[in-house]
Amino acid sequence: MKLTKYIMACILAFSLAGCIDDEPSHNPITYGDGYITVLLSTDKAAYQPGESVQLSLNNLPEGQVTIRYKHLNKVLSETPLTGKSWSWNPPADDFKGYMVDLYTVENGEEVVLGSIAIDVSSDPARFPRNGFLSEYGKMSEKEINKVMDNLNRHHINYVQYQDWHYKHHKPLAGSPSSPMDVWKDIINRDCYRSTVQGYIDAGHKRGMKSLFYNLAYGALNDAADDGVKENWYLFKDRNHGNKDYHPLGSPFKSNIYLTNPALQEWRDYMVQQNNDVYEVFDFDGYQIDQLGGRGTLYDYNGNSVDLAATFPAFIKAMKEAQPEKSLVMNAVGQYGQKGLIATSPVDFLYTEVWDKPADNGFSILSGIITDNDKWSNGKKTVLAAYMNYKLGGEGRGYFNTPGVLMANAAIHAWGGAHLELGEHMLTTEYFPNSNLSMKGELKKAMVTYYDFITGYENLLRDGGEFYGATVSSMDGKMTINQWPPVRNQIATVGKRFDNRDVIHFLNYTNAVHLDWCDSNGTQAVPSLIESAQTKITVKGTAKSVWVASPDASFGVSRKLDFTQEGNEIKVTLPSLSYWTMLVVEYE
Repeated sequence: MKLTKYIMACILAFSLAGCIDDEPSHNPITYGDGYITVLLSTDKAAYQPGESVQLSLNNLPEGQVTIRYKHLNKVLSETPLTGKSWSWNPPADDFKGYMVDLYTVENGEEVVLGSIAIDVSSDPARFPRNGFLSEYGKMSEKEINKVMDNLNRHHINYVQYQDWHYKHHKPLAGSPSSPMDVWKDIINRDCYRSTVQGYIDAGHKRGMKSLFYNLAYGALNDAADDGVKENWYLFKDRNHGNKDYHPLGSPFKSNIYLTNPALQEWRDYMVQQNNDVYEVFDFDGYQIDQLGGRGTLYDYNGNSVDLAATFPAFIKAMKEAQPEKSLVMNAVGQYGQKGLIATSPVDFLYTEVWDKPADNGFSILSGIITDNDKWSNGKKTVLAAYMNYKLGGEGRGYFNTPGVLMANAAIHAWGGAHLELGEHMLTTEYFPNSNLSMKGELKKAMVTYYDFITGYENLLRDGGEFYGATVSSMDGKMTINQWPPVRNQIATVGKRFDNRDVIHFLNYTNAVHLDWCDSNGTQAVPSLIESAQTKITVKGTAKSVWVASPDASFGVSRKLDFTQEGNEIKVTLPSLSYWTMLVVEYE
Protein backbone atom coordinates (compact mmCIF):
# COMPACT_ATOMS: atom_id res chain seq x y z
CA MET A 1 0.00 0.00 0.00
CA LYS A 2 1.40 3.35 -1.01
CA LEU A 3 0.63 5.62 1.91
CA THR A 4 1.60 9.06 0.65
CA LYS A 5 -1.97 10.32 0.90
CA TYR A 6 -3.15 7.84 3.52
CA ILE A 7 -3.69 10.37 6.29
CA MET A 8 -5.62 12.87 4.18
CA ALA A 9 -7.81 10.16 2.69
CA CYS A 10 -8.62 8.75 6.13
CA ILE A 11 -9.40 12.10 7.72
CA LEU A 12 -11.53 13.13 4.76
CA ALA A 13 -13.44 9.87 4.82
CA PHE A 14 -14.08 10.24 8.54
CA SER A 15 -15.06 13.90 8.37
CA LEU A 16 -17.54 13.29 5.59
CA ALA A 17 -19.04 10.14 7.04
CA GLY A 18 -22.70 10.71 7.70
CA CYS A 19 -22.71 14.20 6.20
CA ILE A 20 -24.31 13.29 2.90
CA ASP A 21 -27.11 10.85 2.28
CA ASP A 22 -26.67 10.10 -1.41
CA GLU A 23 -28.66 7.69 -3.53
CA PRO A 24 -27.74 4.98 -4.25
CA SER A 25 -26.40 4.23 -0.77
CA HIS A 26 -22.65 4.03 -0.20
CA ASN A 27 -22.61 0.81 1.76
CA PRO A 28 -23.04 -1.85 0.64
CA ILE A 29 -23.10 -2.10 -3.15
CA THR A 30 -26.26 -3.76 -4.39
CA TYR A 31 -27.26 -4.63 -7.90
CA GLY A 32 -30.99 -5.14 -7.39
CA ASP A 33 -31.88 -1.51 -8.02
CA GLY A 34 -34.53 -1.88 -10.68
CA TYR A 35 -32.18 -1.59 -13.65
CA ILE A 36 -32.18 -5.35 -14.21
CA THR A 37 -35.60 -7.03 -14.30
CA VAL A 38 -34.37 -10.65 -14.29
CA LEU A 39 -31.75 -11.21 -11.60
CA LEU A 40 -30.01 -14.57 -11.76
CA SER A 41 -27.89 -15.78 -8.88
CA THR A 42 -25.91 -18.85 -7.85
CA ASP A 43 -25.15 -20.20 -4.40
CA LYS A 44 -21.37 -19.95 -4.82
CA ALA A 45 -18.74 -17.77 -6.49
CA ALA A 46 -16.89 -20.86 -7.77
CA TYR A 47 -17.43 -24.61 -7.69
CA GLN A 48 -15.35 -27.72 -7.28
CA PRO A 49 -15.47 -30.24 -10.16
CA GLY A 50 -18.48 -32.50 -9.69
CA GLU A 51 -20.29 -29.99 -7.47
CA SER A 52 -23.91 -29.14 -8.25
CA VAL A 53 -24.81 -25.52 -8.98
CA GLN A 54 -27.92 -24.04 -7.37
CA LEU A 55 -29.45 -21.25 -9.45
CA SER A 56 -32.30 -18.88 -8.69
CA LEU A 57 -33.93 -15.76 -10.06
CA ASN A 58 -35.95 -12.99 -8.49
CA ASN A 59 -38.88 -12.92 -10.91
CA LEU A 60 -40.41 -15.61 -13.10
CA PRO A 61 -40.72 -14.06 -16.57
CA GLU A 62 -43.96 -14.43 -18.47
CA GLY A 63 -44.22 -16.63 -21.53
CA GLN A 64 -42.08 -19.48 -22.76
CA VAL A 65 -38.53 -19.05 -21.50
CA THR A 66 -35.59 -21.38 -22.12
CA ILE A 67 -32.55 -21.96 -19.93
CA ARG A 68 -29.39 -22.38 -22.03
CA TYR A 69 -26.01 -23.62 -20.81
CA LYS A 70 -22.90 -22.76 -22.83
CA HIS A 71 -19.16 -23.26 -22.73
CA LEU A 72 -17.77 -20.48 -24.92
CA ASN A 73 -20.11 -20.62 -27.93
CA LYS A 74 -20.95 -24.32 -27.63
CA VAL A 75 -24.44 -25.06 -26.36
CA LEU A 76 -24.24 -27.87 -23.81
CA SER A 77 -27.96 -28.18 -23.13
CA GLU A 78 -31.25 -26.32 -23.07
CA THR A 79 -34.31 -26.82 -20.88
CA PRO A 80 -37.58 -24.95 -20.31
CA LEU A 81 -37.72 -22.59 -17.35
CA THR A 82 -40.39 -23.88 -14.97
CA GLY A 83 -39.60 -22.23 -11.64
CA LYS A 84 -37.56 -19.63 -9.78
CA SER A 85 -34.91 -22.07 -8.57
CA TRP A 86 -33.21 -25.13 -10.02
CA SER A 87 -29.91 -27.00 -10.08
CA TRP A 88 -27.40 -27.81 -12.80
CA ASN A 89 -24.57 -30.30 -12.86
CA PRO A 90 -21.73 -28.90 -15.00
CA PRO A 91 -19.32 -31.20 -16.82
CA ALA A 92 -16.70 -32.67 -14.49
CA ASP A 93 -13.84 -30.83 -16.25
CA ASP A 94 -11.65 -28.68 -14.03
CA PHE A 95 -10.87 -25.00 -14.68
CA LYS A 96 -13.78 -24.23 -17.00
CA GLY A 97 -16.07 -21.24 -17.30
CA TYR A 98 -19.69 -21.41 -18.40
CA MET A 99 -22.48 -19.00 -19.28
CA VAL A 100 -26.10 -19.66 -18.38
CA ASP A 101 -28.75 -17.48 -19.96
CA LEU A 102 -32.51 -17.19 -20.15
CA TYR A 103 -33.99 -16.39 -23.52
CA THR A 104 -37.30 -16.20 -25.28
CA VAL A 105 -38.29 -15.80 -28.91
CA GLU A 106 -40.24 -12.77 -30.08
CA ASN A 107 -41.28 -12.35 -33.71
CA GLY A 108 -38.79 -15.02 -34.70
CA GLU A 109 -35.91 -13.23 -32.95
CA GLU A 110 -34.07 -14.48 -29.88
CA VAL A 111 -34.25 -12.12 -26.90
CA VAL A 112 -31.87 -12.69 -23.97
CA LEU A 113 -33.52 -11.84 -20.65
CA GLY A 114 -30.53 -12.35 -18.37
CA SER A 115 -27.41 -14.39 -17.80
CA ILE A 116 -24.93 -15.55 -15.19
CA ALA A 117 -21.48 -17.14 -15.34
CA ILE A 118 -20.24 -20.24 -13.53
CA ASP A 119 -16.62 -21.03 -12.67
CA VAL A 120 -15.69 -24.68 -12.04
CA SER A 121 -12.16 -24.62 -10.63
CA SER A 122 -10.50 -26.69 -7.93
CA ASP A 123 -8.02 -23.88 -7.22
CA PRO A 124 -9.06 -20.20 -7.30
CA ALA A 125 -5.47 -19.19 -8.09
CA ARG A 126 -6.07 -20.29 -11.68
CA PHE A 127 -8.59 -17.48 -12.21
CA PRO A 128 -8.33 -15.08 -9.24
CA ARG A 129 -11.04 -12.46 -8.85
CA ASN A 130 -10.33 -10.35 -5.78
CA GLY A 131 -12.66 -8.40 -3.57
CA PHE A 132 -12.12 -6.74 -0.20
CA LEU A 133 -13.63 -5.95 3.16
CA SER A 134 -12.73 -2.90 5.23
CA GLU A 135 -15.24 -2.42 8.07
CA TYR A 136 -15.77 -4.80 10.99
CA GLY A 137 -18.11 -3.03 13.38
CA LYS A 138 -20.99 -4.82 15.04
CA MET A 139 -22.95 -6.49 12.22
CA SER A 140 -25.86 -8.89 12.06
CA GLU A 141 -25.77 -12.06 10.01
CA LYS A 142 -28.22 -10.43 7.61
CA GLU A 143 -25.93 -7.45 7.07
CA ILE A 144 -22.92 -9.71 6.51
CA ASN A 145 -24.84 -11.84 4.03
CA LYS A 146 -25.93 -8.77 2.08
CA VAL A 147 -22.32 -7.76 1.49
CA MET A 148 -21.17 -11.29 0.68
CA ASP A 149 -24.13 -12.00 -1.60
CA ASN A 150 -23.07 -9.04 -3.71
CA LEU A 151 -19.46 -10.25 -3.90
CA ASN A 152 -20.78 -13.70 -4.72
CA ARG A 153 -22.83 -12.29 -7.61
CA HIS A 154 -19.59 -10.89 -9.01
CA HIS A 155 -17.91 -14.32 -8.62
CA ILE A 156 -15.30 -12.98 -6.19
CA ASN A 157 -13.19 -15.97 -5.11
CA TYR A 158 -10.60 -14.20 -2.92
CA VAL A 159 -11.58 -11.68 -0.25
CA GLN A 160 -8.84 -9.63 1.41
CA TYR A 161 -9.54 -8.27 4.89
CA GLN A 162 -8.02 -4.78 4.95
CA ASP A 163 -7.32 -3.03 8.26
CA TRP A 164 -8.92 -5.80 10.30
CA HIS A 165 -6.06 -6.35 12.71
CA TYR A 166 -5.21 -5.11 16.18
CA LYS A 167 -1.60 -4.05 15.60
CA HIS A 168 0.73 -4.60 12.67
CA HIS A 169 3.23 -6.46 14.85
CA LYS A 170 0.49 -8.23 16.81
CA PRO A 171 -2.47 -8.78 14.47
CA LEU A 172 -4.50 -10.89 16.91
CA ALA A 173 -6.14 -8.94 19.72
CA GLY A 174 -5.67 -10.92 22.91
CA SER A 175 -4.32 -14.45 22.80
CA PRO A 176 -5.40 -17.71 21.14
CA SER A 177 -6.74 -18.92 24.49
CA SER A 178 -8.44 -15.60 25.26
CA PRO A 179 -9.04 -13.52 22.13
CA MET A 180 -10.65 -10.12 22.50
CA ASP A 181 -14.25 -9.75 21.36
CA VAL A 182 -13.70 -6.11 20.36
CA TRP A 183 -10.51 -4.20 19.56
CA LYS A 184 -9.36 -0.94 18.00
CA ASP A 185 -7.79 -0.95 14.54
CA ILE A 186 -5.02 1.39 13.37
CA ILE A 187 -7.41 4.35 13.15
CA ASN A 188 -9.22 3.52 16.41
CA ARG A 189 -12.33 2.00 14.86
CA ASP A 190 -14.04 -0.84 16.71
CA CYS A 191 -13.54 -4.28 15.16
CA TYR A 192 -15.68 -7.20 16.32
CA ARG A 193 -14.46 -10.78 16.37
CA SER A 194 -17.98 -11.95 15.56
CA THR A 195 -18.02 -9.81 12.41
CA VAL A 196 -14.62 -10.99 11.16
CA GLN A 197 -15.48 -14.65 11.75
CA GLY A 198 -18.97 -14.11 10.36
CA TYR A 199 -17.49 -12.81 7.12
CA ILE A 200 -15.05 -15.75 6.94
CA ASP A 201 -17.88 -18.25 7.46
CA ALA A 202 -20.07 -16.52 4.88
CA GLY A 203 -17.21 -16.58 2.38
CA HIS A 204 -16.52 -20.27 2.88
CA LYS A 205 -20.21 -21.03 2.37
CA ARG A 206 -19.94 -19.30 -1.01
CA GLY A 207 -16.67 -20.91 -2.12
CA MET A 208 -14.48 -17.86 -1.39
CA LYS A 209 -11.03 -17.75 0.21
CA SER A 210 -10.44 -15.22 2.99
CA LEU A 211 -7.00 -13.57 3.23
CA PHE A 212 -5.98 -11.41 6.19
CA TYR A 213 -4.06 -8.25 5.41
CA ASN A 214 -0.86 -7.14 7.13
CA LEU A 215 2.46 -5.53 6.30
CA ALA A 216 5.55 -7.72 6.05
CA TYR A 217 7.47 -5.33 8.29
CA GLY A 218 5.27 -3.08 10.43
CA ALA A 219 5.42 -2.33 14.16
CA LEU A 220 3.62 0.25 16.29
CA ASN A 221 5.13 2.44 18.99
CA ASP A 222 4.39 -0.05 21.78
CA ALA A 223 5.97 -3.01 19.99
CA ALA A 224 8.66 -3.47 22.64
CA ASP A 225 5.92 -4.38 25.12
CA ASP A 226 4.96 -7.23 22.78
CA GLY A 227 8.47 -8.60 22.36
CA VAL A 228 9.76 -6.69 19.32
CA LYS A 229 13.48 -5.98 19.77
CA GLU A 230 15.28 -2.75 18.97
CA ASN A 231 17.76 -4.47 16.65
CA TRP A 232 14.92 -5.74 14.41
CA TYR A 233 14.16 -2.30 12.97
CA LEU A 234 15.28 -0.60 9.77
CA PHE A 235 17.04 2.74 10.06
CA LYS A 236 17.73 5.79 7.91
CA ASP A 237 21.23 6.15 9.35
CA ARG A 238 24.16 3.82 10.04
CA ASN A 239 24.11 4.49 13.79
CA HIS A 240 20.57 3.17 14.45
CA GLY A 241 19.46 6.55 15.66
CA ASN A 242 16.65 7.21 13.18
CA LYS A 243 14.12 4.45 12.56
CA ASP A 244 12.39 4.40 9.22
CA TYR A 245 8.70 4.96 9.77
CA HIS A 246 5.54 6.08 8.11
CA PRO A 247 4.04 9.03 10.00
CA LEU A 248 0.37 8.79 10.94
CA GLY A 249 -1.23 11.55 12.96
CA SER A 250 -4.54 11.64 14.79
CA PRO A 251 -6.91 9.76 14.72
CA PHE A 252 -4.37 6.97 14.11
CA LYS A 253 -3.09 5.30 17.25
CA SER A 254 0.56 5.11 16.14
CA ASN A 255 3.07 5.68 13.40
CA ILE A 256 4.15 2.53 11.56
CA TYR A 257 7.84 1.67 12.12
CA LEU A 258 9.61 -0.60 9.65
CA THR A 259 11.26 -3.82 10.76
CA ASN A 260 13.79 -5.87 8.81
CA PRO A 261 12.35 -8.92 6.99
CA ALA A 262 15.91 -10.16 6.38
CA LEU A 263 16.18 -11.10 10.05
CA GLN A 264 15.32 -14.66 11.02
CA GLU A 265 14.17 -13.43 14.43
CA TRP A 266 11.60 -11.08 12.89
CA ARG A 267 10.36 -13.78 10.52
CA ASP A 268 10.02 -16.26 13.38
CA TYR A 269 8.18 -13.65 15.42
CA MET A 270 5.68 -13.02 12.62
CA VAL A 271 5.23 -16.74 12.00
CA GLN A 272 4.13 -17.07 15.62
CA GLN A 273 1.87 -14.04 15.36
CA ASN A 274 0.23 -15.50 12.27
CA ASN A 275 -0.10 -18.90 13.93
CA ASP A 276 -2.02 -17.15 16.69
CA VAL A 277 -4.32 -15.61 14.08
CA TYR A 278 -4.98 -18.98 12.46
CA GLU A 279 -5.80 -20.54 15.84
CA VAL A 280 -8.64 -18.09 16.35
CA PHE A 281 -9.81 -17.24 12.83
CA ASP A 282 -10.36 -19.65 9.97
CA PHE A 283 -8.51 -17.49 7.45
CA ASP A 284 -7.28 -19.18 4.28
CA GLY A 285 -4.13 -17.13 3.91
CA TYR A 286 -2.15 -13.94 4.27
CA GLN A 287 -2.25 -10.86 2.03
CA ILE A 288 1.26 -9.44 2.52
CA ASP A 289 1.63 -5.71 2.04
CA GLN A 290 4.58 -3.33 1.66
CA LEU A 291 5.13 0.41 1.26
CA GLY A 292 7.20 0.48 -1.93
CA GLY A 293 10.73 1.82 -2.20
CA ARG A 294 12.01 3.51 0.97
CA GLY A 295 15.30 4.96 -0.19
CA THR A 296 18.56 4.08 1.55
CA LEU A 297 18.07 1.81 4.56
CA TYR A 298 20.36 0.25 7.17
CA ASP A 299 20.05 -2.52 9.70
CA TYR A 300 20.88 -2.04 13.37
CA ASN A 301 24.56 -2.77 12.73
CA GLY A 302 24.87 -0.15 9.99
CA ASN A 303 24.77 -2.49 7.00
CA SER A 304 22.87 -1.41 3.91
CA VAL A 305 19.61 -3.27 3.35
CA ASP A 306 18.05 -3.96 -0.03
CA LEU A 307 14.46 -4.03 1.15
CA ALA A 308 12.98 -5.71 -1.93
CA ALA A 309 15.57 -8.48 -1.72
CA THR A 310 14.24 -9.42 1.73
CA PHE A 311 10.79 -10.33 0.41
CA PRO A 312 11.46 -13.89 -0.88
CA ALA A 313 12.83 -15.06 2.47
CA PHE A 314 9.84 -13.60 4.28
CA ILE A 315 7.36 -15.22 1.89
CA LYS A 316 9.22 -18.53 2.10
CA ALA A 317 9.12 -18.48 5.90
CA MET A 318 5.38 -17.82 5.94
CA LYS A 319 4.77 -20.64 3.46
CA GLU A 320 6.93 -23.17 5.29
CA ALA A 321 5.16 -22.38 8.55
CA GLN A 322 1.68 -22.83 7.05
CA PRO A 323 2.07 -24.70 3.74
CA GLU A 324 -1.68 -25.15 3.24
CA LYS A 325 -2.38 -21.42 3.51
CA SER A 326 -2.44 -19.09 0.52
CA LEU A 327 -0.02 -16.19 0.19
CA VAL A 328 -0.22 -13.07 -1.96
CA MET A 329 2.10 -10.06 -1.85
CA ASN A 330 1.45 -6.56 -3.08
CA ALA A 331 4.09 -5.17 -5.43
CA VAL A 332 3.65 -1.41 -5.02
CA GLY A 333 4.34 0.03 -8.45
CA GLN A 334 6.00 -3.35 -9.23
CA TYR A 335 8.56 -2.81 -6.45
CA GLY A 336 10.14 -6.17 -5.72
CA GLN A 337 8.11 -8.07 -8.29
CA LYS A 338 10.66 -9.17 -10.91
CA GLY A 339 12.81 -12.09 -9.80
CA LEU A 340 11.65 -11.76 -6.18
CA ILE A 341 7.92 -11.84 -5.41
CA ALA A 342 7.09 -13.26 -8.84
CA THR A 343 9.13 -16.41 -8.28
CA SER A 344 8.00 -16.90 -4.67
CA PRO A 345 5.24 -19.29 -3.52
CA VAL A 346 2.37 -16.82 -3.96
CA ASP A 347 -0.99 -17.82 -5.44
CA PHE A 348 -0.96 -15.04 -8.01
CA LEU A 349 0.71 -11.68 -8.63
CA TYR A 350 -0.76 -8.52 -7.19
CA THR A 351 0.30 -5.06 -8.31
CA GLU A 352 -0.78 -1.72 -6.88
CA VAL A 353 -0.64 0.58 -9.91
CA TRP A 354 0.62 4.12 -9.42
CA ASP A 355 1.97 4.99 -12.87
CA LYS A 356 -0.87 6.76 -14.67
CA PRO A 357 0.28 8.98 -17.55
CA ALA A 358 -2.47 10.79 -19.41
CA ASP A 359 -1.14 9.94 -22.86
CA ASN A 360 -0.50 6.16 -22.72
CA GLY A 361 -1.95 5.04 -19.42
CA PHE A 362 -3.77 1.97 -20.69
CA SER A 363 -0.54 0.49 -22.00
CA ILE A 364 0.79 0.70 -18.43
CA LEU A 365 -1.91 -1.79 -17.42
CA SER A 366 -1.22 -4.21 -20.26
CA GLY A 367 2.53 -3.94 -19.66
CA ILE A 368 2.20 -4.90 -16.00
CA ILE A 369 0.02 -7.90 -16.82
CA THR A 370 2.32 -9.23 -19.55
CA ASP A 371 5.44 -8.58 -17.46
CA ASN A 372 3.95 -10.45 -14.53
CA ASP A 373 3.00 -13.37 -16.74
CA LYS A 374 6.55 -13.55 -18.09
CA TRP A 375 8.27 -13.13 -14.72
CA SER A 376 6.16 -15.75 -12.95
CA ASN A 377 5.84 -18.34 -15.71
CA GLY A 378 2.14 -17.78 -16.15
CA LYS A 379 0.70 -16.81 -12.78
CA LYS A 380 -2.34 -14.59 -13.06
CA THR A 381 -2.40 -10.89 -12.19
CA VAL A 382 -4.71 -8.84 -10.00
CA LEU A 383 -4.36 -5.06 -10.22
CA ALA A 384 -5.18 -2.71 -7.36
CA ALA A 385 -5.85 0.24 -9.64
CA TYR A 386 -7.84 2.98 -7.92
CA MET A 387 -10.36 4.70 -10.17
CA ASN A 388 -11.24 8.41 -10.18
CA TYR A 389 -8.50 8.86 -7.59
CA LYS A 390 -8.47 12.64 -7.29
CA LEU A 391 -12.24 12.84 -7.38
CA GLY A 392 -12.49 10.24 -4.63
CA GLY A 393 -10.01 12.09 -2.45
CA GLU A 394 -11.91 15.36 -2.65
CA GLY A 395 -15.29 14.39 -1.26
CA ARG A 396 -18.62 12.73 -1.95
CA GLY A 397 -19.67 12.02 -5.50
CA TYR A 398 -20.08 9.28 -8.06
CA PHE A 399 -17.74 7.12 -10.06
CA ASN A 400 -17.52 8.07 -13.71
CA THR A 401 -18.92 5.04 -15.52
CA PRO A 402 -16.99 5.45 -18.81
CA GLY A 403 -13.67 5.68 -16.98
CA VAL A 404 -14.33 2.56 -14.93
CA LEU A 405 -15.55 0.46 -17.85
CA MET A 406 -12.70 1.50 -20.15
CA ALA A 407 -10.16 0.51 -17.50
CA ASN A 408 -11.87 -2.79 -16.83
CA ALA A 409 -12.17 -3.61 -20.51
CA ALA A 410 -8.42 -3.10 -20.95
CA ILE A 411 -7.47 -5.06 -17.83
CA HIS A 412 -9.74 -7.98 -18.67
CA ALA A 413 -8.89 -8.14 -22.37
CA TRP A 414 -5.24 -8.55 -21.38
CA GLY A 415 -6.08 -11.33 -18.92
CA GLY A 416 -5.95 -9.46 -15.63
CA ALA A 417 -8.44 -8.88 -12.84
CA HIS A 418 -9.24 -5.64 -11.06
CA LEU A 419 -9.43 -5.34 -7.28
CA GLU A 420 -12.26 -2.85 -6.89
CA LEU A 421 -15.34 -4.33 -5.19
CA GLY A 422 -16.06 -4.71 -1.50
CA GLU A 423 -18.68 -3.12 0.74
CA HIS A 424 -18.26 -0.27 -1.74
CA MET A 425 -16.06 0.37 -4.76
CA LEU A 426 -12.42 1.41 -4.29
CA THR A 427 -11.26 4.89 -5.18
CA THR A 428 -8.10 5.32 -3.01
CA GLU A 429 -5.54 3.19 -1.19
CA TYR A 430 -7.42 3.74 2.06
CA PHE A 431 -9.92 0.95 1.58
CA PRO A 432 -12.63 2.23 3.99
CA ASN A 433 -12.92 5.39 1.85
CA SER A 434 -16.42 5.23 0.36
CA ASN A 435 -16.59 8.81 -0.89
CA LEU A 436 -17.67 7.76 -4.38
CA SER A 437 -20.82 5.76 -5.12
CA MET A 438 -21.76 3.70 -8.14
CA LYS A 439 -24.70 4.86 -10.21
CA GLY A 440 -27.23 2.28 -11.34
CA GLU A 441 -25.80 2.04 -14.85
CA LEU A 442 -22.37 1.16 -13.46
CA LYS A 443 -23.77 -1.40 -11.02
CA LYS A 444 -25.61 -3.10 -13.85
CA ALA A 445 -22.55 -3.05 -16.10
CA MET A 446 -20.25 -4.44 -13.42
CA VAL A 447 -22.42 -7.52 -12.93
CA THR A 448 -22.21 -8.31 -16.63
CA TYR A 449 -18.49 -7.54 -16.85
CA TYR A 450 -17.77 -9.99 -14.03
CA ASP A 451 -20.02 -12.57 -15.66
CA PHE A 452 -18.07 -12.01 -18.86
CA ILE A 453 -14.59 -12.49 -17.39
CA THR A 454 -15.79 -15.59 -15.54
CA GLY A 455 -17.80 -17.20 -18.31
CA TYR A 456 -15.03 -16.65 -20.88
CA GLU A 457 -12.07 -17.21 -18.54
CA ASN A 458 -10.72 -19.94 -20.83
CA LEU A 459 -10.19 -17.35 -23.57
CA LEU A 460 -9.19 -14.40 -21.41
CA ARG A 461 -6.90 -16.07 -18.85
CA ASP A 462 -6.09 -19.61 -19.93
CA GLY A 463 -3.21 -19.80 -22.38
CA GLY A 464 -2.83 -18.42 -25.87
CA GLU A 465 -0.28 -15.93 -27.18
CA PHE A 466 -0.92 -12.25 -27.78
CA TYR A 467 -0.32 -11.13 -31.35
CA GLY A 468 -0.93 -8.11 -33.55
CA ALA A 469 -4.19 -8.80 -35.36
CA THR A 470 -4.58 -7.35 -38.84
CA VAL A 471 -8.06 -5.82 -38.92
CA SER A 472 -9.56 -3.13 -41.14
CA SER A 473 -12.88 -1.38 -41.60
CA MET A 474 -14.71 -1.93 -44.88
CA ASP A 475 -17.36 0.75 -44.43
CA GLY A 476 -15.50 3.52 -42.63
CA LYS A 477 -17.39 3.11 -39.37
CA MET A 478 -14.21 2.31 -37.47
CA THR A 479 -10.66 3.64 -37.56
CA ILE A 480 -8.70 0.66 -36.27
CA ASN A 481 -5.20 0.39 -34.85
CA GLN A 482 -3.35 -2.34 -33.00
CA TRP A 483 -2.77 -1.83 -29.29
CA PRO A 484 -1.80 0.57 -27.67
CA PRO A 485 -4.84 2.84 -27.89
CA VAL A 486 -5.08 6.03 -29.89
CA ARG A 487 -7.72 8.61 -29.07
CA ASN A 488 -10.77 8.53 -31.34
CA GLN A 489 -9.84 5.12 -32.70
CA ILE A 490 -10.57 1.44 -32.04
CA ALA A 491 -7.70 -0.57 -30.55
CA THR A 492 -7.44 -4.30 -31.20
CA VAL A 493 -5.80 -6.92 -29.01
CA GLY A 494 -5.24 -10.32 -30.62
CA LYS A 495 -4.74 -13.62 -28.86
CA ARG A 496 -3.88 -16.80 -30.73
CA PHE A 497 -4.66 -20.37 -29.70
CA ASP A 498 -4.04 -23.60 -31.59
CA ASN A 499 -7.55 -23.77 -33.01
CA ARG A 500 -8.86 -20.23 -32.66
CA ASP A 501 -8.02 -16.54 -32.75
CA VAL A 502 -9.54 -14.08 -30.31
CA ILE A 503 -9.69 -10.40 -31.26
CA HIS A 504 -10.75 -7.77 -28.75
CA PHE A 505 -12.14 -4.48 -30.04
CA LEU A 506 -11.71 -1.66 -27.49
CA ASN A 507 -13.46 1.62 -28.18
CA TYR A 508 -11.58 4.88 -27.59
CA THR A 509 -13.75 7.12 -29.74
CA ASN A 510 -14.57 10.31 -27.84
CA ALA A 511 -11.76 9.57 -25.36
CA VAL A 512 -10.93 12.77 -23.48
CA HIS A 513 -7.60 11.27 -22.42
CA LEU A 514 -5.83 7.91 -22.16
CA ASP A 515 -5.32 7.91 -18.38
CA TRP A 516 -6.59 4.54 -17.13
CA CYS A 517 -7.33 6.09 -13.72
CA ASP A 518 -9.60 8.83 -15.09
CA SER A 519 -8.48 10.66 -11.98
CA ASN A 520 -10.85 13.61 -12.28
CA GLY A 521 -13.76 11.57 -13.61
CA THR A 522 -13.88 13.29 -17.01
CA GLN A 523 -13.72 10.35 -19.42
CA ALA A 524 -16.50 10.36 -22.04
CA VAL A 525 -18.83 7.64 -23.28
CA PRO A 526 -17.52 6.19 -26.55
CA SER A 527 -19.66 6.34 -29.67
CA LEU A 528 -21.79 3.25 -30.20
CA ILE A 529 -20.78 1.53 -33.42
CA GLU A 530 -23.26 -0.86 -35.04
CA SER A 531 -23.20 -3.23 -38.01
CA ALA A 532 -19.57 -2.46 -38.84
CA GLN A 533 -18.29 -4.35 -41.88
CA THR A 534 -14.87 -5.67 -40.95
CA LYS A 535 -12.02 -7.51 -42.67
CA ILE A 536 -9.68 -9.75 -40.66
CA THR A 537 -6.55 -11.64 -41.67
CA VAL A 538 -6.74 -15.25 -40.47
CA LYS A 539 -4.24 -18.10 -40.18
CA GLY A 540 -6.28 -20.89 -41.78
CA THR A 541 -9.69 -22.04 -42.91
CA ALA A 542 -12.33 -20.66 -40.57
CA LYS A 543 -15.21 -22.95 -39.65
CA SER A 544 -17.13 -20.46 -37.51
CA VAL A 545 -17.03 -16.91 -36.23
CA TRP A 546 -18.79 -15.73 -33.11
CA VAL A 547 -18.94 -12.65 -30.95
CA ALA A 548 -19.68 -11.67 -27.36
CA SER A 549 -19.63 -8.39 -25.47
CA PRO A 550 -20.28 -7.44 -21.85
CA ASP A 551 -22.09 -4.42 -23.27
CA ALA A 552 -24.67 -6.38 -25.31
CA SER A 553 -27.14 -9.22 -24.66
CA PHE A 554 -25.83 -9.73 -21.11
CA GLY A 555 -22.55 -11.04 -22.50
CA VAL A 556 -24.17 -13.99 -24.28
CA SER A 557 -22.36 -15.16 -27.42
CA ARG A 558 -23.86 -15.26 -30.89
CA LYS A 559 -22.71 -16.83 -34.14
CA LEU A 560 -21.95 -14.56 -37.10
CA ASP A 561 -22.17 -15.09 -40.84
CA PHE A 562 -18.88 -14.59 -42.66
CA THR A 563 -17.17 -15.10 -45.99
CA GLN A 564 -13.56 -16.12 -46.56
CA GLU A 565 -11.27 -15.37 -49.47
CA GLY A 566 -7.75 -16.71 -49.06
CA ASN A 567 -6.39 -15.60 -45.70
CA GLU A 568 -9.06 -12.96 -45.10
CA ILE A 569 -12.56 -13.14 -43.70
CA LYS A 570 -15.27 -10.53 -43.98
CA VAL A 571 -17.72 -10.23 -41.12
CA THR A 572 -20.14 -7.66 -39.76
CA LEU A 573 -19.46 -6.70 -36.16
CA PRO A 574 -22.94 -6.34 -34.61
CA SER A 575 -22.06 -3.65 -32.07
CA LEU A 576 -19.21 -2.05 -30.18
CA SER A 577 -19.81 0.07 -27.13
CA TYR A 578 -16.75 -0.30 -24.86
CA TRP A 579 -15.53 -3.83 -25.59
CA THR A 580 -16.46 -6.55 -28.03
CA MET A 581 -14.70 -9.91 -28.36
CA LEU A 582 -14.69 -11.70 -31.71
CA VAL A 583 -13.58 -15.33 -32.02
CA VAL A 584 -12.51 -17.15 -35.18
CA GLU A 585 -12.65 -20.94 -34.88
CA TYR A 586 -10.53 -22.97 -37.30
CA GLU A 587 -11.07 -26.36 -38.90
